[in-house]
Amino acid sequence: MCGIAGIQLRHGGPIGSHLVKMCQAMRHRGFDSTGFALYGDPDPTRLILRLRFPDVSTWVAGTDAIIAGVRELGGDQHSEHGVDDAVGAPDRFVRLQVRYTGDIRRLAVMVDEVAPGVELQSIGHSLEIIKDAGDAEMVDARHHVSAFQGSHGLGHVRLATESIVSVAYGHPFWAEPFPDVSIVHNGQLTNYFTLRRLLEQDGFRFQTGNDSELIAVYLADKMSRGQTFYEALKDSVYELDGCFAYLLSMPDRIGSAKDMFAIKSIVVANIGGDVAMATEEQAIRAVYTEELDDTQHPDPRSVFVWERDGRVLQEIV
Repeated sequence: MCGIAGIQLRHGGPIGSHLVKMCQAMRHRGFDSTGFALYGDPDPTRLILRLRFPDVSTWVAGTDAIIAGVRELGGDQHSEHGVDDAVGAPDRFVRLQVRYTGDIRRLAVMVDEVAPGVELQSIGHSLEIIKDAGDAEMVDARHHVSAFQGSHGLGHVRLATESIVSVAYGHPFWAEPFPDVSIVHNGQLTNYFTLRRLLEQDGFRFQTGNDSELIAVYLADKMSRGQTFYEALKDSVYELDGCFAYLLSMPDRIGSAKDMFAIKSIVVANIGGDVAMATEEQAIRAVYTEELDDTQHPDPRSVFVWERDGRVLQEIV
């Protein structure tokens, strides 16, 4: 099942609260885990690392080791790190801000080397991924997602079908090693292993066997090779084999694509300049209670890009 959601606010605002409501409205689609990709004001002077230590006893030494590793790479800690306040939890989540202008791939590898077992959930100047076991209200209670103010973001509720029940396998995923790129996805790829081998031959790493993580890296790699965001999305309709509907986000836009048969649904609504999209319309109505006059149900092979400046690109490819 699973359910995906996205929202882009014309003037910014309570992006976290909106996404929690949207995801809770789709709780029936899965609550093995729930996650959010949240975009705040970009700050080029720092990178935000979102980390999960599955063993709570390792987080202090692991965080210290990562900070030391950043310094060895020529960076430094930007400000005091944040830690979730769950009492008695077996794991620990850390929000680390660093000054670092070097290669992100090298930074990600260093994190894995100095803190074995750590889950690096995201790196970005504006992106923060928060995902955990349980439904949206449970994740919000622990991580205070509703307090997040920003411009746009993604949400996902997960029913594990093709892979294990695990926080690491939950959505959203970030496109390592590309900062500020995230994805939520509903569906299944049948050419996953072929694409993964090709990307691994180019030096890319994957933290899980989830095909959604692969889509994010696949698209970001295309853009790094000179394609536009729009062009990469259009290619995916024919190069990804299987059934899929996904939302891909960057600091200044959200895009979506659907496969040739559109088995997985997306509903899109424009409400006074805000744009919301979700697997089910009721998720949008959880935030916007007025009548939704301007709604769309994208056709098979549909590609959309919603720009922060209000421009919309759309095409059936």
